[in-house]
Amino acid sequence: MILVTLGTQDKKFTRLLDEIERLIKEKVIQEEVVVQAGYSSDYKSSNMKIFDLIAKDEFDKLISSCSFLITHGGVGSILTGLKYNKKVIAVPRLKEYKEHVNNHQVQIINNFHEEGYIIGISDINEIESAILKIKDFKPKKFKSNKEKALKLVQELIEK
Repeated sequence: MILVTLGTQDKKFTRLLDEIERLIKEKVIQEEVVVQAGYSSDYKSSNMKIFDLIAKDEFDKLISSCSFLITHGGVGSILTGLKYNKKVIAVPRLKEYKEHVNNHQVQIINNFHEEGYIIGISDINEIESAILKIKDFKPKKFKSNKEKALKLVQELIEK
């Protein structure tokens, strides 16, 4: 099963669902697809199981049993996938499509991608090649920079 998560942003992200739907119809994706769609839960598909939001323990069960995760570029969603040692493909929500208020998800995805933690894409048309690469993708084990960030914040406060 492939889990797709669009997060809790109060804007739709149907552009990603349209592309996944196309890839299912073209048999690029042959596994079951389950989608946590949030505000895009009214998306109609006979090929994907779609729900809005569920309890954290139910979500954790889905993520622990998925073969890989396709997610928007939210830090929480990416980190959850990495926490469960899942291979992650991340697609940014973009301001020009009214999917977010700015394009900060592009930078988030680029950072995780450049570090080797995920397959990050910048254009929705790249998702097919990302899915074809995911089987052989060997993600780097995630190591948090939380302590470094906290130290920097503390230093700024002390100044």
